[in-house]
Amino acid sequence: MTRSPINFSRHYSLVLITFFAFCFVAKAQLSTDFYKATCPDLFKIVRREVQNAVKSEMRMAASLLRLHFHDCFVNGCDASLLLDGTGSEKDAGPNLNSARGFEVVDRIKSSVESLCSGVVSCADILAMAARDSVLLVS
Repeated sequence: MTRSPINFSRHYSLVLITFFAFCFVAKAQLSTDFYKATCPDLFKIVRREVQNAVKSEMRMAASLLRLHFHDCFVNGCDASLLLDGTGSEKDAGPNLNSARGFEVVDRIKSSVESLCSGVVSCADILAMAARDSVLLVS
């Protein structure tokens, strides 16, 4: 069964119109002050830990940025790169012996958890660590 070009064109046009209609209705929920009420010292904690790591080893800034890139590259920024286990991204061939900085992210997460338990996502911590790394060495 083949579709006529006219029916296909109408169907395609309807899909596009619907898509663009939803684009105009959607409201962005991203915010730089998302954790302001639930973890007010978050940025200070992340910046302090990144500063300490970069002070110890300047190359760590690039490593933290690379972690963020590789986390976002595969299936979006979901912190899946931090997961341990067989078949994990952390143990994938391209990341073995080249992805580094996991211990810095672990220290950041531990510091954040001590003040704001169960509030801040690991994906957000990776993004903030990458941001601070770039700011510290630029």
